[in-house]
Amino acid sequence: MTEFEIDAVVFDVLGTLVDEPAGIRAGIRELDPSLDESGVERLLSLWQSHVAREQQRVLDGNRPYVTSDALDREAAGLVAEAAGVDDRAAVAALALAGGRRLPPWPDSLSGLARLAGRFPLIGLSNASRTALLGLNAHAGLRWHQALSAEDARSYKPDPEVYRLAVTVSGVPPERLLMVATHAWDLRAAQDAGLRTAYVARPVTDAPTASDRFDLYATDLARLAARLGLS
Repeated sequence: MTEFEIDAVVFDVLGTLVDEPAGIRAGIRELDPSLDESGVERLLSLWQSHVAREQQRVLDGNRPYVTSDALDREAAGLVAEAAGVDDRAAVAALALAGGRRLPPWPDSLSGLARLAGRFPLIGLSNASRTALLGLNAHAGLRWHQALSAEDARSYKPDPEVYRLAVTVSGVPPERLLMVATHAWDLRAAQDAGLRTAYVARPVTDAPTASDRFDLYATDLARLAARLGLS
């Protein structure tokens, strides 16, 4: 059992509930089946670096806000160019694969169902509204409410994104539990006053020795147990 009470659970989506790199890898392999694993990883890194850099430019005020869809299209174009593929339809398919056709982790669906029996569940993602709809449908994720950072015209870790969950839930931030596998995400949620739970994933940004999150779990089943669910 926890030493605090919460009224709702807020989930990061990309990385925490779906395996984003796996979806991008699958799209890259479809783009160029001749690539070996090192080639796929090189192009995956190119994609991820572009998206991270451009989101940071938005946060720094060096680029006007654009949705995740636009960043995915840009990343797909860069990957296709690096792979020597000049096919607009293939680039469009890659952008959709990397932004929406992302597989859930093995425990995601059962974990969400278990937690939904006790708490309202809110998805809070940097994915656009349209991308969030598509990836939720593809992965089979079920929410009581799904929120996109697009509504704040920014990206996490901007505090305005976390305030979306506070506003929609109608409860004080300390009554919300933010669940993520990215330590940077949890630090920002913590700064916004939310409770925090770290769930380990293979793609994780692991906590440092100085991080003090409220809960730590290896999967959603263990998180549910820590929240008192049998």
